[in-house]
Amino acid sequence: MPHYSGPDGSAFDTAEKTTPFDLFKEWDIKGAIAAKHGDEAVDLFKELRDGGSIAPIMPDTPEGLDVLRHSASHLMAQAILRLYPGAKFGVGPSIKDGFYYDVLFPTPISDEDLPRIEAEMKKISKEKLRIERLDLTSKEALARFADDPFKVELIQDLGVEQVSLYGQGEFWDLCRGPHVPNTGYIKHFKLLSLAGAYWRGDEHNVMLTRIYGTAFPTAEELDTYLTRMEEARLRDHRKLGRELDLFSFQPEGPGFPFFHAKGMVLMNNLVEFWRREHVRRGYSEIKTPLILDRELWMRSGHWDHYRENMYFTEIDERPFAIKPMNCPGGILVYKTAKRSYRELPMRVAELGTVHRHERSGVLHGLMRVRCFTQDDAHIYCTREQIGDELKGVMDLAKYVYGVFGFKFSVELSTRPENSMGDADLWDLAERRLQEALEETGTPYRINPGDGAFYGPKIDYHLEDSIGRTWQCGTIQLDFQLPEKFDLTYIGPDGAEHRPVMLHRTILGSLERFIGILVEHFAGAFPYWLAPVQVKIIQVKPEFESYATEVELTLREMGVRVERDARDEKLGKKIRDAQLEKIPYMLVIGGREVDERTVSLRSRSDGDLGSRTLDELKATLEGEFDPTRS
Repeated sequence: MPHYSGPDGSAFDTAEKTTPFDLFKEWDIKGAIAAKHGDEAVDLFKELRDGGSIAPIMPDTPEGLDVLRHSASHLMAQAILRLYPGAKFGVGPSIKDGFYYDVLFPTPISDEDLPRIEAEMKKISKEKLRIERLDLTSKEALARFADDPFKVELIQDLGVEQVSLYGQGEFWDLCRGPHVPNTGYIKHFKLLSLAGAYWRGDEHNVMLTRIYGTAFPTAEELDTYLTRMEEARLRDHRKLGRELDLFSFQPEGPGFPFFHAKGMVLMNNLVEFWRREHVRRGYSEIKTPLILDRELWMRSGHWDHYRENMYFTEIDERPFAIKPMNCPGGILVYKTAKRSYRELPMRVAELGTVHRHERSGVLHGLMRVRCFTQDDAHIYCTREQIGDELKGVMDLAKYVYGVFGFKFSVELSTRPENSMGDADLWDLAERRLQEALEETGTPYRINPGDGAFYGPKIDYHLEDSIGRTWQCGTIQLDFQLPEKFDLTYIGPDGAEHRPVMLHRTILGSLERFIGILVEHFAGAFPYWLAPVQVKIIQVKPEFESYATEVELTLREMGVRVERDARDEKLGKKIRDAQLEKIPYMLVIGGREVDERTVSLRSRSDGDLGSRTLDELKATLEGEFDPTRS
């Protein structure tokens, strides 16, 4: 007789076939949309035979949201099929914050068609159609989908004897499930956008239309998310980058950002802060070539593990590669001299420009580019020094993120399938990273199989001002490349020993970090970062002499200042400075000229009243500036 155990210790024995729905009813568990049978997620109405542990999957859990959103993607596909007979469907997974479906439409559609599809989804939701599972042999499934080349290709590539289908009404699709019991469970959803997507991500395949949407268990959660999305739209770094004249992208360089003068002020201040903090913490800085012999990348393992993301060239009939990472060049610098244990730990930093080939479909402003600058550093140390060096990097990351007001979470990413090197050294590296996290009391979660191909890593995920997360810093512990490049140091015993190598970035990519900062601050950068810190608003042409004197005084202080002497009304000049998100405005009119003062306005606090030049200097010098403190 099968024995089932519930999450609270409840038990149920039956000689009959039963389902999770039956068990939850017996145990008075309400609100589940699917179930866990052991480690497997299953439908509520799946017939169970073998006993075991049963737990509900609730809609407000990560697993429950995944089921709800996957079901919402099928709901959308059914609505599309009703509205556009003959549509063919690619894949329709749930993703972070939502879902999508790739569709080949018989005629093109646009964003204006999304409300119509959404309305049809609401109709189907009210029909409460039962969502059913059907298990078929691959041969039967191929016959069923004979006129659908996408499904035929997927079934053939799976190479299994049996596949599962899910259906509701007239719509059926190849799917593992599980799903909610009926379409009535899917009530709170919104279609967001559409984009082009090559079938299976291959630019040689047909272009499909990808429709994005989201779904939540409650209307309140959906409204909160949509409000946040609207705020994110207003903060979009691509939009603000144009409006604030920070950077651009040109058709002559797809995926290669052009930084304008104001964008370079941001970049240079970020670099100045980075350099100052690294000098304080005992780093030296190097610079390695952009192009290096292909043989180096074969030796490092990048040729085997990263070749499809690299660019190549030929010099003097020898094959070269444009570097996608800085590590091998840094290793060559280490090898230029015989190293002693007295030199270790050796902390070597590099602001290295790298190039990586990204498909055009995934390029996204500064967040995904083909050329960027990594704030890399490589630390060479003994095994005994690993713990202290890891903690030092973690302390640096905590300080830097705090300067920008970021909260963060941490992941420990372990050995991937394409790893290279000895398994025992991988296990040791993972243990040392875990020990450093636990000894510093750093909360973390395990991210299985997502380490670099040469070592496990700690990843930092920053939370911005509207709750989004961004993966930035990383610390990688590497026993493999020192072996591959035969790195050594002379120990106190006079013998050669193998150093350990830590790879780390704090900002990650400078370009991407600037994009994150633009959105985090909505373009209203703190005083020390702002491209223009003070705008002098000259009310009339006859006040030019005093306005110029104030401007020169501020420039001598090192303040980044601009003067607005346009023949415009005062209100417009102030509004324009606000739109430019400048921290301080100085209004200079007749009274200010006579009294040798300025009328000070703050971006955030408005009119701050009259200030003498000495009082103004004190105000500006009191602003936080980590590049000088």
